[in-house]
Amino acid sequence: MSAVLQTQTRPDAASQADADIASPNPAALRERFAAARSSGKRAKDAAESLGITEGQAVAAHVGTHEHALKATPLKGPWVEILQALELCGPVMALTRNEATVHEKTGVYRNISAQGQMGLALGEDIDLRIFFSRWHAGFYVFEPANDPKNPASESLQFFDAHGVAVHKIFARPETDREAFRDVANQFSDADKVCAFTPASPKAVPKLDADIDAAALAQGWSEMKDTHEFFGLIGKAGAERQQAFRLVEGRFTQKADLGIVRKLLDEASMDGTPIMVFVGSPGCIQIHTGPVKRIEPMVTPTAQWINVLDAGFNLHLREDLVKSAWIVEKPTTEGLVTSVEVFDGAGELMAMFFGARKPGVPELQAWRDIVARLPRLKEVA
Repeated sequence: MSAVLQTQTRPDAASQADADIASPNPAALRERFAAARSSGKRAKDAAESLGITEGQAVAAHVGTHEHALKATPLKGPWVEILQALELCGPVMALTRNEATVHEKTGVYRNISAQGQMGLALGEDIDLRIFFSRWHAGFYVFEPANDPKNPASESLQFFDAHGVAVHKIFARPETDREAFRDVANQFSDADKVCAFTPASPKAVPKLDADIDAAALAQGWSEMKDTHEFFGLIGKAGAERQQAFRLVEGRFTQKADLGIVRKLLDEASMDGTPIMVFVGSPGCIQIHTGPVKRIEPMVTPTAQWINVLDAGFNLHLREDLVKSAWIVEKPTTEGLVTSVEVFDGAGELMAMFFGARKPGVPELQAWRDIVARLPRLKEVA
């Protein structure tokens, strides 16, 4: 059964092609999506070039059709799918946002959920999951361009607007038969996956409407980094707004090139770090050293990449519009992070020194942070 696609009509939708997108016409979307993919675009970029979300593009490939890309809807509970993946062996977990992609290869182990909150605490696959944002899932099969290579097989999950929250890809070392067994066990070919347009972002309070003194006092009294979310929630402050209101005491603005400098420093001295990247429904974490740091410039983008065995990071340096060095008090002393944001104010990535609960921050990480360029130094 073909999925129902719900999209907004664009103001200039006068052509038949635009009408195909604005209406629930999966056949037309498949044709145009295939054309966009054949030009070399990745799935997300191909979908957005058509004025739809990636989830809508995948849903258009449900059911019987002649296109090579096939999608089968999945049913939950989502946590049970993740738990079933352990038997598949190593797979690649991918979590991304608009400007950063985080890829980890490993085994899904120690998966749990309490209500709508989930955890994956494997040696390599380390996730914080917000299942309330997981709206639809698919098993996706796509043959390789070169018939000598294996097909791409993945489990892909999207929020209610069709934005990818998490993906899991079979790798050469994956037990593909077990992977397909998981897909078959949770498949629901008759499930209809509908997506709705996202609402505009809420307008943050004015700085003058935030009790900055109370925010700073609460910040100074933190015992654990996890208290930060409750602190800014109580204050009614947006994340960067909170940074501004305590700037000079707990936060400092940093040079926009800080990520490359940070990764280069960590790779040179072998300091293990933590790299957090989040989607609307998942935060994915790498803990360990980074070794191979590779910049890449294309006609449309500037990337800084980590290309290590088991961990890849791809971050759009040209989209970094603000960067902060942030200190949070804990019972083990200060914990320092580097956080970068895009032009829409969305958090692209966070970097910490590797540490376990109850253990003080690495001095080697503090030394790296001390050498990173602050904005005032650049000015």
